[in-house]
Amino acid sequence: MLRIPTTPWAHLPFDVLAWAGGAALGYGLYRWRLRAATERLARTTNGGYFVALILGAAPGAWLAGSLNSLREQAPALSHSVAGALVGAIVGVEIYKALRGLKVSTGGVFVGSFSFGVVIGRLGCFFSGLADDTYGSPTRLPWAVDLGDRVGRHPVQLYESLAMAGFLAIYLVGLQRRQAWALERGFYAMCVWYGTQRFVWEFLKPYPSLIGPFNLFHILCAGLVIYGCLYWRADLARRHAQERALPVPRPDHQPV
Repeated sequence: MLRIPTTPWAHLPFDVLAWAGGAALGYGLYRWRLRAATERLARTTNGGYFVALILGAAPGAWLAGSLNSLREQAPALSHSVAGALVGAIVGVEIYKALRGLKVSTGGVFVGSFSFGVVIGRLGCFFSGLADDTYGSPTRLPWAVDLGDRVGRHPVQLYESLAMAGFLAIYLVGLQRRQAWALERGFYAMCVWYGTQRFVWEFLKPYPSLIGPFNLFHILCAGLVIYGCLYWRADLARRHAQERALPVPRPDHQPV
């Protein structure tokens, strides 16, 4: 069992690093590969897009986090990055439906969000038990003691490493100009984030909501379904556009 030094204020420096690093990475990706996607976002949306995003993300974060933590033995208000992501998607998709937009607009946020989770979960880890994101007890060799002398799954590190792996694959996809990364990167991120976190939720002592599943299982399943459905819809739309392209023909055919 590994004993980890923790302190409740550890979250702050990691949050600052996550926000700053995410913004820097987002700008770098814009200059490198995502200029066209960013310009498309600016061309097809207006300020209402970001209002919808914030109005979805902020209540989504606090509603999801609090609905879970208020059911624990020591009820308290809290927030959740998964809830923020789900809320942002709901807000933006409502905005897009009202404006008749069918293209993906989330690609410019993939790198920033993924990097934010990688760094932010380190803050959760070093904040220890006070952060309420710790794992269930385990006897595995890499179990961690966060201050209560109980060996636990380092679920925060599991998630951080999982998202770091996705970020690396995503950057390779951008470097190779692969369509999935350039055009459907946001949907891929939703599928991967939802899948990996769905697994880690079984290793947390959160109260169950339906059978063995807690609230975040439900949210993450929703993210996976959303990503898969919109990925398929985007592919179908692009194939239809390709079939509709006119084929040039010569003005005169030889007789």
